[in-house]
Amino acid sequence: MLSDEGLDLIFRQARTHSAWTARAVSEVLLQAVYDLAKMGPTSANCSPMRVVFVCSRAAKEKLRPALDPGNVDKTMAAPVTAIIGYDTRFYEYLPRLFPHADAQSWFVGNEALIEETAFRNGSLQGAYLIIAARALGLDCGPMSGFDKKMVDRIFFPDGRIRSNFLCNLGYGDANKLPPRAPRLNFDEACRIL
Repeated sequence: MLSDEGLDLIFRQARTHSAWTARAVSEVLLQAVYDLAKMGPTSANCSPMRVVFVCSRAAKEKLRPALDPGNVDKTMAAPVTAIIGYDTRFYEYLPRLFPHADAQSWFVGNEALIEETAFRNGSLQGAYLIIAARALGLDCGPMSGFDKKMVDRIFFPDGRIRSNFLCNLGYGDANKLPPRAPRLNFDEACRIL
């Protein structure tokens, strides 16, 4: 079981950040985040998440026009913005990722199943990426509020990958955090049958 310190780091004390320090995030750390996140479960090990880590000033400027006005300043200030996408042809990797069944045949030609599977499992993997980033000491600022079509056109021009959400990564300025918003209690969100 994780220690209280570990649980605090990834859940209880972790916050969604919008203000960032100037401390850089290394490529080695981004690779470590992905290497942890990829270990989370997906159906038939389909692993559809694809990530573009937007780090350079030039890449951030490409992203800027796709951002809703309320997301521009925090995104431009963050050391890294991860574009979490999903591969609509993830099933091409299934012979390697799920070799004990002909899982690729489950998807070929079934566009509705492809989209549902890619989006659901890519979203799960995006959540794993947030947990992995927090576990490795990064702060996160996941968000919607962007023009998906524009992001896809700029960063995924072949149409194979579709953006899901953005997540700013770096070292947040805790002095600029608002009070934590409440969460639903167990009885409000759960039932045991």
